[in-house]
Amino acid sequence: MMLTCLAIGAQAQTYKPWDKGAFETKKYRNLFVEMGYSEKDVEAKVQEVFNDVFYGPNKVYFEVGDSMGYVSDIKNHDARTEGMSYGMMIAVQFDKKDIFDRLWRWSKKYMQHQEGAREGYFAWSCKTDGTRNAAGAASDGELYFITALIFASNRWGNDTGINYKAEAKRILDCTMPREAEMPAPRRFGELQGEPKLEKQTIFLIDPETKLITFTPDGFGQRFTDPSYHIPAFYEVWAKWADDGRSAYWTECAEKSRAFLHKACDEKTGLNPDMCQYDGGEMQGWGGRRNGGNNFRYDSWRVPMNIALDYEWSCADREWQQQYGEKIQNFFYSQGVNDFVDQYRVDGSLPEEDEILQAGGFRKLRHSIGLVATTAAASMMCSHPKSKEFVDALWNAKHVPFEDGYFDAYYDGLLRLFAFMHLSGHYRIIIPEQK
Repeated sequence: MMLTCLAIGAQAQTYKPWDKGAFETKKYRNLFVEMGYSEKDVEAKVQEVFNDVFYGPNKVYFEVGDSMGYVSDIKNHDARTEGMSYGMMIAVQFDKKDIFDRLWRWSKKYMQHQEGAREGYFAWSCKTDGTRNAAGAASDGELYFITALIFASNRWGNDTGINYKAEAKRILDCTMPREAEMPAPRRFGELQGEPKLEKQTIFLIDPETKLITFTPDGFGQRFTDPSYHIPAFYEVWAKWADDGRSAYWTECAEKSRAFLHKACDEKTGLNPDMCQYDGGEMQGWGGRRNGGNNFRYDSWRVPMNIALDYEWSCADREWQQQYGEKIQNFFYSQGVNDFVDQYRVDGSLPEEDEILQAGGFRKLRHSIGLVATTAAASMMCSHPKSKEFVDALWNAKHVPFEDGYFDAYYDGLLRLFAFMHLSGHYRIIIPEQK
């Protein structure tokens, strides 16, 4: 009887999310320890997951010569601004200056446009020898590059070989609206033929809505990606970019939070892969016929991004707490150890032709990347279910599936970010006191 009572009590345990953010408190929550894991085991686990990404047999970080390195999406044989900027953010969080500097030097040499219409922006995909696969940018790369560089400036200063603050400010200046001769925007569904060049205004942040673009060019500027919305990053820019736009970045943070209310389904909490600035569905290209309105790979990041904004700013606490429990309730209804990695936002399964393939496979899986981000949402939750998600992440093995599919890159990076969140290792890096 005593054991039964104890078990019931353990199952009913609730957790209290903090009601103030780290911008105010300078403190970080270790949810693993709150949930019964020893601090020693947590630290060892975080280091193990870090080593898996950067040093292990399935690592995605590779050094080049004496001064450079890159993060590779192994299954796609390239380096992406997403992974390079993630790697920089992780490196500055773990105080790994050599890794950070190597990644930045590679990014600047091979990815960043130093002149022309796209000056300051980064080619989103390069071969691992630095050859560009595409000239255009994906806006989340710039978002992370800027924030990571500001943190590097705050942590290491600007006189150790790289002026991190100047590099961040240059990107910010280049992403302001400006006239440039660019390929003419295509209509939705128009994917063939060589586009004509025309003068147009390009920007990272849509001037009318103050929301981040999908891509900063004529085509991708017309819509956004919910997973690119990290309001707390704008708060960092407002405090430490020193670019004269503090009030503007604060407004962007507020607009981004309001957008997420619209982009996340009221019943399931799921969000589309891409959507209109008002949160509405994509039409034509990117819409229902190819699954762009579904919750899939990019979408996985949203629970973790909202958790980060909660942890750092706590500026939208009530909605974020409701969102965290709502999305966990949906995945719990699918089975904590069984939910798949792509859904329509109403919670139904996609048709075969809507499933986005990865690594040559078109298949629904129980992916560790989504296991990770749903666990990170526990930072916002008080319901007992949140521990089951955290336990699932702790116990999940990052190994190949039976059919051979394995994603060391995206799954591996999201897994590491989630462990950083839940252990209190994903922090606002304030300027070092001299």
